[in-house]
Amino acid sequence: MSVKRNTDKYDQILAAAVKVFADRGFAQSTIAQIAQEAGVADGTIYLYFKNKDDILVQFYERMTEHVSECFYKAVAEGTTSIDKLYNLVRAHLEVFQSQASGAIVYQSETHLQWRLVQEPTRQMSRMYRELISKLVAMGQQEGTIRSDLYVGLVKRLINGAVEEVINTWIHTGMDHDLPSMAEPLVDLFIKGIGTQAGATAVDHLAPQDNQKIMVQ
Repeated sequence: MSVKRNTDKYDQILAAAVKVFADRGFAQSTIAQIAQEAGVADGTIYLYFKNKDDILVQFYERMTEHVSECFYKAVAEGTTSIDKLYNLVRAHLEVFQSQASGAIVYQSETHLQWRLVQEPTRQMSRMYRELISKLVAMGQQEGTIRSDLYVGLVKRLINGAVEEVINTWIHTGMDHDLPSMAEPLVDLFIKGIGTQAGATAVDHLAPQDNQKIMVQ
């Protein structure tokens, strides 16, 4: 089989497939529907992809490569840890807004098709977690991020919050500018939701309650 990546026809078919997957769901989509959306014969699909599963996997691989490049570039352009964190979150939101169909597929199919896409998904998750770990360490050195943090919890907090913002954007009809959420998100990450009085109240929690909060 001749796999011709990085050609106009390949890109045309992949883009058509992502649109079909976003509109119909991966499980309900067919090669015939993808071919029709791409404006090619059914058989042409097989010159570039083994089957429907292969199309999804290659979309995830390409998405991982593109996202990684965007994230590293965004972080490199920041000066302080807070600048870099803002750039990372904004780049995350910008990438998904710029590829609406891809965002729908990625957000909806990752868990449903985990067997197929686990490797590129793990690569992206690993990259994101490593970036956040470096930014937390940098912020701790600068004195702008607390030194008593469970970094694993911080990584889940940031990733989970951004993912939820993207999911909400998708499910509300993409009716607002997604990157505009970067600043309030980072403000929330850094300042938290409590006042000084709230911080004092947390300090007075029983040790076992503190432990429960940390491990959830």
